[in-house]
Amino acid sequence: MKMQAGLPSLPDDMSEAVDFHGYHEPVLAEASTSLLVTRPGIYVDGTLGGGGHSLLLLRLLRKLDGKSLLVGIDQDSNALEAAGARLEAFRDMSTLVRGNFSTVKEVVTSVSNGLGKGLPVMGVLLDLGVSSFQIDTPGRGFSYLRDGPLDMRMDPDGPVTAADIVNEYDDRSLSRLFLKYGEEPLGGRIARAIVAARSAAPILTTGALAEVVRRACPRKDLAIKTLSRIYQALRIEVNDELGVLERALEEGFSVLSPGGRFAVISYHSLEDRIVKRFFAARAAADWGPKGLALREPLTPAEALPVTKKAVLATEDEIRRNPRSRSARLRIVEKL
Repeated sequence: MKMQAGLPSLPDDMSEAVDFHGYHEPVLAEASTSLLVTRPGIYVDGTLGGGGHSLLLLRLLRKLDGKSLLVGIDQDSNALEAAGARLEAFRDMSTLVRGNFSTVKEVVTSVSNGLGKGLPVMGVLLDLGVSSFQIDTPGRGFSYLRDGPLDMRMDPDGPVTAADIVNEYDDRSLSRLFLKYGEEPLGGRIARAIVAARSAAPILTTGALAEVVRRACPRKDLAIKTLSRIYQALRIEVNDELGVLERALEEGFSVLSPGGRFAVISYHSLEDRIVKRFFAARAAADWGPKGLALREPLTPAEALPVTKKAVLATEDEIRRNPRSRSARLRIVEKL
């Protein structure tokens, strides 16, 4: 875990054109930040990216009476560099950390013993999935639309690449992977095609894999959706995204002070299902078996829903930022 200080500033008027140094407009930015900030304290942006959400959080925090600290976490050094420049005007109330958001408890403990000593943890924000900058950088290997090395690591120092999986998993393992994480009905067919293709030569680029998948699709109109699902499944496997999310939810909720809020933006049903179930479990009291006339629950609820159901992007935001089309925002408040 590496602490890094720093955070050129943006126009106060958000309607002005903004260059996010390759990072696109943050998704559901106004809804997530305005509902997250309630009072001064420590706020954690666990998926810092280009610093878009953090910028808005810091603007809101600066308006409050009392000391606040924004902690930004990202495992990508390129993201930390971009965000450091973006948030420079807020250097006095922010700190950036290289790490995975699943270690939020360790990060917050360190900060609470240093810059944030004595401050309650009042908010945690996670914007899940791959960043626009990573998708648009061919060398990162996330997209079938841009040829590059078959990588897909969110942490460039991670031990396993998508090429490792594509060239080493047997057809049954690949088939299970595509079904579990991609919900791809053609997963078995695609897996067999990959194994056959790599017997002639290793599949090492996003373009080479995309060509194998396209040839395996029985209909051309199925290719785009199938490619998206296959690449999603590989990305989730490479980065253990669902396992990381489950750990991050546990740790993020545990570090919150009473009254603190937890906001999560997800982009596909696998993520959203995990978030929805976790928040629902924390917001439910245990009244024991039916028929027991208890005056108090066996276990009281730990949280209160802030959003009764998922908040979706408006049509205006979707026009400006197509990536927001699939976004789902859920927020709870710790009791």
